Amino acid sequence: MITIHTVTIIEKTRADYRRTLTELFLSEAPGAAGIPTKYEYNVETDNAGNIIYLKRPTNLNKGFDFEVRVSNMRFKHINKNGRISYSNRPSHDNIIDNLAEKKAEDSSQFTLLLTVIDAIFNCVEIDPQIYCKFSFRSGYPVDMICKCIKWLFIEQDITYWNWSGRNMLYNGIKNV
Repeated sequence: MITIHTVTIIEKTRADYRRTLTELFLSEAPGAAGIPTKYEYNVETDNAGNIIYLKRPTNLNKGFDFEVRVSNMRFKHINKNGRISYSNRPSHDNIIDNLAEKKAEDSSQFTLLLTVIDAIFNCVEIDPQIYCKFSFRSGYPVDMICKCIKWLFIEQDITYWNWSGRNMLYNGIKNV
């Protein structure tokens, strides 16, 4: 059984996001007899009504790790053997490829989009109306991509707690 919560988490620093999410995860009930407790935290909704949520526990990692997922979306994944699959979990490659499409479509709009991503990187809460200013036709909607980026940054801050955290994805975005 999966326990689903809708939460609003708005913080001003990476440390505050880590603290708030860690406290939330600490309130989860422990599993029993080899059966984990499972949680989904609805954290954002995009303009199309898709829910960005955090899924716990993850398949590969332990502890405070989580996966970012998007309801009603399918992202393409290619494994090491070249096998293609689809899931509702956006990868860093999905994000970077999508941003590259947007840059190829309109480099001046893309430059403006990077200023929004810079603000997200710096834990600035984005006014939802900002997303309506973009008119990209390629790829995924800007608001959905940006909200995924926010939570992927936070996921990296927790996974790589004492390391570079969000900088890994951010550097990939800056190199588009």
